[in-house]
Amino acid sequence: MIRSMTGYGKQSLNIDGREYQIEIKSVNHRYLDINIKMPKTLSYLEEAVKKEISEKIKRGKVDVFITYENNSKEGKNITINKELARLYIEQLKELAEEEKISSNIEVMEIAKFPDILTIKADEEDEKIKQEIIQVTTEATNKIVEMKAIEGEKIAQDLLQRISKIENKIMEISSKSTGLIEEYVVKLEKRIQEILKTEEIDKSRIAQEVVIYADKCSIQEEITRLKSHIYQFRNLITNNQNETIGKKLDFIIQEMNRETNTIGSKANNLEITNGVIDIKTEIEDIREQIQNIE
Repeated sequence: MIRSMTGYGKQSLNIDGREYQIEIKSVNHRYLDINIKMPKTLSYLEEAVKKEISEKIKRGKVDVFITYENNSKEGKNITINKELARLYIEQLKELAEEEKISSNIEVMEIAKFPDILTIKADEEDEKIKQEIIQVTTEATNKIVEMKAIEGEKIAQDLLQRISKIENKIMEISSKSTGLIEEYVVKLEKRIQEILKTEEIDKSRIAQEVVIYADKCSIQEEITRLKSHIYQFRNLITNNQNETIGKKLDFIIQEMNRETNTIGSKANNLEITNGVIDIKTEIEDIREQIQNIE
């Protein structure tokens, strides 16, 4: 099974007044690049979230958006700035004495002043960590499922295109077997036209044929192309959740190189047209491969 690098996953969790929502988007990239946007109160969990995602997604540019609302007491600590409160009381009593007014100060009134009460998040709350990992895992599973569906469609397209290339190679191979015979006939005819004689030096022709055969032989290239096709097909059909995008890209580059060599060697219009068809399919495959994890 191959997987696309493009995908989307979203998951929410609401438990005991704590609300989590995570969105994960993934697009093409040469390597794994995870970018996370999350509330400051959860920033201590960023590495844990990255680790959870990277265990299932191996390649691509991954953007993660996390929102969090905590309406429970879990993960919260309320602190009182007693020194500041005492300073408020001291100043208020002094003012009351100067203005000859009552100095009856209630504690709840002091609590309303700025910076007296502070709510701090507990940055080591294990329950919140477990919940954020849970929602991350569920969102990651969704994006992986989407990437697998997309990857299956890409795999079917690639296998069809590689079969077309294989058929073209077989056609080119069969056409190349008759090139030597054609060359001998043309060479003999050309010599007869130039020398105006039916007598031809067979040994000289044999030498020319050997030189020509060496220059135009494409059997080595065809053999290597067949080997590349076998590896390409094997990677797609027998893949066990392995990241194969880079391997496929390397194989297709080698196939393109062998095809170019055939095009430069073959002195035949039909073979040249076949090479053009193969290069067209290779280019389409290369574009598809860029989206494989």
